[in-house]
Amino acid sequence: MAKAFRRTSRGIIVNLAKGERTILTTIFTDTIALLEPTVAENEDPLAAMVGITESAGTPSDPALARLLPPGSTTDDEDADEFRRYTERGLRERKIAGLQTALLTVGRSDPIALADAEAEAWLVALTDVRLVLAERLGVKTEEDFERLEAETDEDGGEGHQDMLIDVYDFLTWLQETLANALMGDLPEGDEE
Repeated sequence: MAKAFRRTSRGIIVNLAKGERTILTTIFTDTIALLEPTVAENEDPLAAMVGITESAGTPSDPALARLLPPGSTTDDEDADEFRRYTERGLRERKIAGLQTALLTVGRSDPIALADAEAEAWLVALTDVRLVLAERLGVKTEEDFERLEAETDEDGGEGHQDMLIDVYDFLTWLQETLANALMGDLPEGDEE
């Protein structure tokens, strides 16, 4: 069972069970796949090289749209133009952070992270939580509390119930990581 992230002299560390590592590996990998840009056959190679997406528009997948929000909510034309110039770079940054988390989750226990790696984990956890929240229909904390209550009522054995448990685990993991990043090294730390 996971132990909270904590700051030590070796960096930010966490202990994760094999099953928890498997879950994290799967969701990091799935989120990377979701973010992979599709390349149009007739895309201008120069535009692609400098990060311009020729045919940018709001993603049809609501989870992806939540990861790549519009630059304007009042003007669709401005939003599409903003997306043309920023979406590729945003996707690449999110993928890079997820890849950092994916590579480091395979380290032996305890997993020790430098601050930059821990910050990549924090963003990666945010991204996977956004995807799960969209899949579960969670927009507010009250939505999540309602789903948890429904899970308690039905015994918590369905697919959605498992996703709720994963979302709850990720929320806890993210909170402990944020606290570790903000905290100082405890006095007398031997690790």
